[in-house]
Parts: sequence; structure tokens; C-alpha cells
Amino acid sequence: MYKLILSDAGVCASDGFFADGISAGLKAENAKDMAFIYSDTECSVASVFTTNKMAAAPIKHFKNKGNFKTNFILINSKNANAMTGTKGLEDIDDILLRCGDDKINPIMSSTGVIGVRLPKEKIIKGIKLFDIAQKNPHAAAQAIMTTDSYSKECAFRVELDNGNSFNIGAMAKGAGMINPAMATMLCFITTDANISKSDMQEILDESVKTTFNAISVDGDTSTNDTVIILSNAKSGCFDKEAFTEALTKVMQFLALEMARDGEGATKLVTYNVTGAKDDKEAEIVAKALSNSLLVKTALYGEDPNWGRIASTVGASGVEAYEEKLKISFDGLCVYDRGEVFFDEAMEAKAATVMTHSKFTISCDLGIANGTFKAYGCDLGYEYVKINADYRT
Repeated sequence: MYKLILSDAGVCASDGFFADGISAGLKAENAKDMAFIYSDTECSVASVFTTNKMAAAPIKHFKNKGNFKTNFILINSKNANAMTGTKGLEDIDDILLRCGDDKINPIMSSTGVIGVRLPKEKIIKGIKLFDIAQKNPHAAAQAIMTTDSYSKECAFRVELDNGNSFNIGAMAKGAGMINPAMATMLCFITTDANISKSDMQEILDESVKTTFNAISVDGDTSTNDTVIILSNAKSGCFDKEAFTEALTKVMQFLALEMARDGEGATKLVTYNVTGAKDDKEAEIVAKALSNSLLVKTALYGEDPNWGRIASTVGASGVEAYEEKLKISFDGLCVYDRGEVFFDEAMEAKAATVMTHSKFTISCDLGIANGTFKAYGCDLGYEYVKINADYRT
């Protein structure tokens, strides 16, 4: 057996990891805009990236390196270095070559505006401000934000029955352009578990399906979606079951924080789909609901318009029948296999549910045993305002 103990140390929770965030002048008003994560020994790497065909230069650069180890991640916000062609790759090479420290073997990650070359000189000057002996995970988490209203961190110490322990810590950013087909905006995870690269990749691939791959803010998949795990193995111990649970909990927390922090969002909604022909069809329905603009705007208006739920289920392309469908708001059944319970009193109760900051919409398709949970948020005027003014 094992025990998971929450930590507030973020990406520095694991032994031998350091991090900080600084201002390099990429953002206005001296806001933090560059961060690093450093390990004092080299790390094995597991990763998952966007399925967007217009993947950003940092992702292409990472993939071009093949199988490698690293001990340093350089992260900038404000500029995505996406749609910048071969020049974007050359800019990364130039920046990393000029890091000026033989202790580090760096990789790079970026987030921000698409279609603009990196401000190389500002980034290179910013690197010179780094002190790799710093353990300031909260500043690092702040520096990678774009339209996030708050930073996102999570960490656990995993204590095994034999007295040994290892750590998992993480930071993430993301509040818009989120409908990952595999991952999220940016998420960096560190661990001192003595885990093999193959186990780490296998567990990451599985955990991402029900965490980062189950959230949606606006139905758009970013060019820069990235999840990277670094393991320096310094704890000398590992338990696969414990690691899997801890990693999934970390990723689940960060995924829900991103959905909750959706640009202009006021509600975090769980779409619990059951009774589908299989899990895949349940996933299709749940994600259709989390992406539906009509559903999202009804959530914002606190309107329990269950007809939009039913319509989205029917339009999703899966096997579904009017006479088998059941729809509930936080356990309050409004439609049950052809019978409508949505009278004036029921509507008032359902409307009260929708005033809550967090609730569940359940759809039982009544066909078989397929299940899936997706997570999303409402969509209102503030989302339009943020994205209309994004580049200014």
C-alpha cells in the first residue's frame, strides 16, 4: 500500500529540481513571462503533444531530437513560435546555443500569439537573469500564464509501506483554445521516481485520456499543446500503481482547474454519460456536450434548456433513442425515456442547480454499459472580449 500527501512545492517538490520565473520584457508592466525548470542530474523524458497539423516550432524541434535526456526546460509566454516555418526552428537553435551554461542540456516550450517570430534578444537577455539554484515554483507557474486568471500547480509526496518515498509535482497553464485531442495547453511534470522511460510514457498516454483529453473550454485545439514529464530517478524507488494514481490525480486536478478558469467562465460542468453502446460512443457524446456552443451559452444564462442537451446527444452520431434517453441536472431528472418532468416547479429547481459554480449534467443513453466523463465550462461575453482583444 501507499499514501499520497499533498505538497505546495509544485514542480520543485521532487528532489533535485529547481524553477523560477522572471520578466524579460515580453509582457507589459514587468509581468513575469519566462520560466525555467532545471534538474541537477539528467532526466528521462515522456511527452504528449498536440494533434493540430500546424504544430508549433518547439514541438517540431523536440521531436527532431529523437530519443534524448535533458535537465532544463526553457519556457516563454506571449509568443507561441507557431507558423514561423524553418526560421522558428532556427530561432530555437540560436537561443539554446546561447544559453551560456555547460551544466544544462535545454529544450524549449512556448505559448502565446501565433504567427510571430520569437523576440530572440529579449529571451537571451532574460536567460541571463536566471539563477538555476532558485526554487521558486510559484513564480515559474505565473510566468507561463497567458489569459489564465490564476496559476495552476499540484504536487504529491508518495509514501510507500516500506518507508521509501518519491514525489510528483507539476505546473500548467491554459484557459482558452482548449479542446485537446491528446493533451492541453502547457503542462510540465517533474518526478524523482526511479521509473523507466517506457513505463512513464505508457502511464502518461493512459492518464491523459480521462484528464487533459476530457476537457474543453472553446472547442479549439492549440498549435502548442504540450505535456512533458521529467524524471531524474533521485529517490531510487518506484511503485507503478502508486505512481499511476498520483500522476492521474495531479493531471486531473490541473485539467479541471483549466476548465474552471476558462476565459470568462463562471461554471465548471461535468458531463457524465452512461448507458452508451461502448465507452468510445460515451466519449463522443460527452465531448459533443462539452463543446456545444448552444449548451455553453445556456449554462452562462443559467437556463436549464434540456432540449439542447437532447439535441446535442442526437446530433453526435452515436446510437441513441428518444425513448431510452434520460437527462438529469445534479441528479434532478428532467426527462426519462420519453416522459418529460419539466413542469414549472421542476424548471425552478433545475434553474437553481445552474446557479451553482460547479454541477453535473448526466445523460443515460439506456443502451449498454459505455461510460465517459468530460468537463467544460460556460461561454459568455467575457470570452468574446478577451479573444477579440487578444493581440492588443
